[in-house]
Amino acid sequence: MDREWNDSQPIYRQLRDRVVAMILDGVLKEGDPLPSVRNVAAEHRVNPLTVLKAYQQLADDGLVESRRGLGMFINRGARDLLLHAEREKFLEEEWPRIHATMLRLGLKPEDLLDGAPQRGKSKRKEEEH
Repeated sequence: MDREWNDSQPIYRQLRDRVVAMILDGVLKEGDPLPSVRNVAAEHRVNPLTVLKAYQQLADDGLVESRRGLGMFINRGARDLLLHAEREKFLEEEWPRIHATMLRLGLKPEDLLDGAPQRGKSKRKEEEH
């Protein structure tokens, strides 16, 4: 997990989002234990209550479960649940901004898919002149 924090949202939320990313990326799989609250708090130099709040939010979302005396574990189906929720969130929150920017700049979807190599080529051409 990244150790840098951004000031735009609470640390517990950033911790939760990092665990979500790890589940989506397949780093954490169904049945895997979450790192202990104590270890995460020490590693990131945050209050254990902050880590506990992040973990509680994951539990409230149905992504993890607490097993008494053993810790927190990734629930079966957590990745599928997250994929659905994150896709919806992207389409509702991020895509409208991206789409508006594309329209403003006159970009087409093909430009995005083919644009990276072209940018590199045009930049090299400019440097040659």
